[in-house]
Amino acid sequence: MIRASDLCQAQLKEPEKVVLGAGSTAADILFCGEAPGVDEALTGEPFIGKAGNLLSKIITAMGLTRESTYLTYIMKWRPSHNKPYGERPATGEEIAYCMSYLRAQIDIIKPRVIVALGNAAAKGLLGDELGQNFSDVRGTWFSFQGIPVIITFHPSYLLRNDTLKTKRLAWEDMLQVMEKCGLNISEKQRAFFLSKV
Repeated sequence: MIRASDLCQAQLKEPEKVVLGAGSTAADILFCGEAPGVDEALTGEPFIGKAGNLLSKIITAMGLTRESTYLTYIMKWRPSHNKPYGERPATGEEIAYCMSYLRAQIDIIKPRVIVALGNAAAKGLLGDELGQNFSDVRGTWFSFQGIPVIITFHPSYLLRNDTLKTKRLAWEDMLQVMEKCGLNISEKQRAFFLSKV
């Protein structure tokens, strides 16, 4: 169990917690980021800060709930550093260590689709298979353990780049996910973030 792992526990700064994931273990859609941030590490819950709130809105716009999907990270702890703010990318060794836990989660949940949130999550999941610029692979389907994976923007990127064009690109990715899962898509949903001009 990861919570009992000495290596995992050694990575935590008091009062941080291991962040496993949340949602349905029968979810069709698994959203995967690279690593928890400060808010997530303090609570042990995934995607609860500003980026998490935006992800919740995206899930709701898809006609789903957070509880009907599964939210997790490759990393199960927040990569620590000596700076008072900001995040540090996970190392290759850290990702390799945590991948066995993510693979076990995926084996249990058996999602129909994995949504890789951001470049770091995409590289962590797909490794050398990715090998391209994020803009070249966003919205493209890959495979992880035989499960379709689509790469899209991390919600924190959408918060920093709050344009109609970026929102529409992200939403087109979600439309692909909905289609892959056989979800009904209304005309209103298809038109989200399209220019009114």
